[in-house]
Amino acid sequence: MPDVILDTLTDTLKLIPFLFLAYLAMEYLEHRTGEKAWNMVRRAGRLGPVLGGLLGIVPQCGFSAAAANLYAGRVVSLGTLMAIYLSTSDEMLPILISEQASLGTIIELLSVKAAIGMAMGLCIDILLRKRTADEGEHIHHICEHDHCHCEKGVLRSAVSHTAQISLFILLVTFALNLVLHFVGEDALGELVLSRPVLGPVLSGLVGLIPNCAGSVVITQMYLEGAMSFGSAMAGLLTGTGVGVLVLFRVNRRREENLKILGMLYVIGVAAGILIGLI
Repeated sequence: MPDVILDTLTDTLKLIPFLFLAYLAMEYLEHRTGEKAWNMVRRAGRLGPVLGGLLGIVPQCGFSAAAANLYAGRVVSLGTLMAIYLSTSDEMLPILISEQASLGTIIELLSVKAAIGMAMGLCIDILLRKRTADEGEHIHHICEHDHCHCEKGVLRSAVSHTAQISLFILLVTFALNLVLHFVGEDALGELVLSRPVLGPVLSGLVGLIPNCAGSVVITQMYLEGAMSFGSAMAGLLTGTGVGVLVLFRVNRRREENLKILGMLYVIGVAAGILIGLI
């Protein structure tokens, strides 16, 4: 047990500087370009899913939450909303950077998420064939969650994000180290990797957790080799941060919200299974 605790603390502490620098850069990007990015999405029209899928992979404060607000006001289409939800990386990117994952791994994860998000968003809009009316005057871009600190400034926001995610990483790493110690790395890998269907199904459920915990757990397990690429992708596709939670708060159409949630889960799991088979 002392070795497990020491390894956990060491692994977490060495990540904090990289995690802070990653959040500092992303907070700066958000404060400089956030409003311009949303104006681009609103004006994109039928190409909204393409632009939303590309912008979604950059973790920004309240990005998926703002998408839920704009959809509730019918400023963006359902396809654009789904593209943003599917491509949103939440805490995946800063964790990959802090873990010093290879550039190839980062590009692979981001590009696959963006491609699936754009493709499914365009398909949804084509199938529905509905154009949204611009009702944006009463819609406000918000930061709905306690881990979103846009109003605190770049430095304080980066520190706050770093502290919270470091705590999650500490807990997840401790749990994984315990399992590796008592079960073994090979057994842990076989537990998930040997189940090409069950893995994405379970990972997709974890991704639906409406906070950063889901993406932290999935990314850490994938980097530890305890989860296949297909299983990890299923959870990362269904993970929207607080996007779904905000959707249920601001969109009064409860039945529609449930359908969106179900659609998100089915797409994520199906994509994960297909990737696993390929």
